[in-house]
Amino acid sequence: MTNSFKIPPSPQATGPQSGEGGYRRFRIFLRLGKYLYRQRWLLLLAFALTVFSNLFALIGPKLSGAAIGAIEPGAGRVDFGRVFYFCALMAVFYLLASALQYLLRLVMIRLTRAIVRQMRADLFAKLMRMRVGYFDRTQVGDVISRISYDVDTINAALSTDLVQIATSLITVVGSLVMMLTISPRLCLVFAVTVPASILFTVYNARHVRPFFRARSAKLGELNGYAEEMLSGQQTIRAYGREREMNARFDQRNTDAVDAYYRADYHGSLVGPTVNFINNLSLTLISVFGALQYLSGTILLGDISSFVLYSRKFSGPINEMANIFSELQSAASAAERVFRLLDEEEEIPDVPDAYAFSGVRGEIEAEHVRFGYDPDRVVIRDLSLKTVPGSVIAIVGPTGAGKTTIINLLMRYYDPDSGEIRLDGTPLRTAARGSLRRCYTMVLQDTWLFCGTVRENIAYGAHGEVTDERIEKAAKAAGIHSFIEKLPAGYDTVITDEGVNISKGQRQLLTIARAMMSDAPILILDEATSHVDSRTEMRIQTAMLELMHGRTCFVIAHRLSTVRNADVILVLRGGEVIESGNHDELMAKGGFYHSLFQAQFKN
Repeated sequence: MTNSFKIPPSPQATGPQSGEGGYRRFRIFLRLGKYLYRQRWLLLLAFALTVFSNLFALIGPKLSGAAIGAIEPGAGRVDFGRVFYFCALMAVFYLLASALQYLLRLVMIRLTRAIVRQMRADLFAKLMRMRVGYFDRTQVGDVISRISYDVDTINAALSTDLVQIATSLITVVGSLVMMLTISPRLCLVFAVTVPASILFTVYNARHVRPFFRARSAKLGELNGYAEEMLSGQQTIRAYGREREMNARFDQRNTDAVDAYYRADYHGSLVGPTVNFINNLSLTLISVFGALQYLSGTILLGDISSFVLYSRKFSGPINEMANIFSELQSAASAAERVFRLLDEEEEIPDVPDAYAFSGVRGEIEAEHVRFGYDPDRVVIRDLSLKTVPGSVIAIVGPTGAGKTTIINLLMRYYDPDSGEIRLDGTPLRTAARGSLRRCYTMVLQDTWLFCGTVRENIAYGAHGEVTDERIEKAAKAAGIHSFIEKLPAGYDTVITDEGVNISKGQRQLLTIARAMMSDAPILILDEATSHVDSRTEMRIQTAMLELMHGRTCFVIAHRLSTVRNADVILVLRGGEVIESGNHDELMAKGGFYHSLFQAQFKN
């Protein structure tokens, strides 16, 4: 439901452009309305509470006028019975209005909680369906900013501004009706002041909208930079670049603060200006009301009631001006959220997509060509064929396309041309889920989530996992003795601030995780790059067991780790320029020979 409307790209102009901006905002609020519709019963209850609480509050000024009318002009006599009677009624109605307002707040808290929860769930589910390329070109901090700050901004608008708008509409209409019953001629004052307030508010809203959009964008950039710098603290300190990073952060921080200032400055002009116009209307009402009282066409109590209603009438208009500025911020935040929801997802599986089972591990690639963008071709003409159960090493200089081949095998990306097949089945015709379950991976960059050691190892298996199987995998990876020395053993929680686990130990845990999988194809991407030589020897022994009976792809920069591979593919410029085992390639004296000799000479 949330993806049925597409938002066009933001215009580059600094000001509003004809009706396109209004149409875009209409669709934004329409999509927000769909989230509200999911909680329609709570919304109806909130609307009913809003109506009755404001109606009770609108009765108060009328009763106040009746109490003042109990004073007889000139004689100085007061009917205290009537005064106390109307004052008591005022207290009752105001108490009822306050009680309903309290209930309304509780309902709105529950309503907005449900909406924000659903919106964040939609965003996270969307991220899980996104193309891998989106995360390659988007800062993590900007994505987090949309899930946290932008959703919180929308929440503030829904929880507060939505009630204020409904309250203001009811109060304005109700106050106008009551004033018309008291003195239609005095109401003519608003024929001048209300249009002036509306025109200024609309003008200012069009002027301030780009500033709120820029504010959200600058905050996203700041969060992205902060996340990048925090994740690279060791490198920054190692090179002594703290001062330069601080300077760059200060510049981005200044840009974000300036964007906040511009948005808030221009938005804050609305309230005082509209308040001045409303006070002007009160002045005119006092003057013309006094003249009518002197002419005997209106009672003192009616003037008092009219003044109170005029304040109720003008107050919401002033509040609406302030709310309008907040809605601009909410609209900009919602636009960023919906742009993320409208990003392209992974291409859906073809109808009746093939589900792999009993895979042997035979992979073929024929004349594959691929580039992450049209102007940068990474794989030019890749052809290969693997024998099930063999070990295929992929070597070559940086940028040759080694990791890109793995991305294509996992179908994170599809080739621009050519075809890749697994056991004779083209990957394009296969279900991605079943395809990726055919692989298990140990990457150079380890990833462990916040959880127990047991949970992290079991992550690689499907279905129910026994403790014995987890411990067997840990022993095979050579990490069991280390785990037992942890404070809670396998139940020790791994967090960034908690247990001190080295990169090598993290790598061993990911290897144990891979051993939990029964996938027929194994991918090792520099799996021993973060461990010392002694640990590497232990891992190599564990790898032999892990690799047994599987088709294995090994990406390696240290050529000593691939000497025993059945086939070594040498990549250069996106093409396989040499293939064969270690002895064959060394005998050829080609590019592989030069790479091998260069490593050992250094």
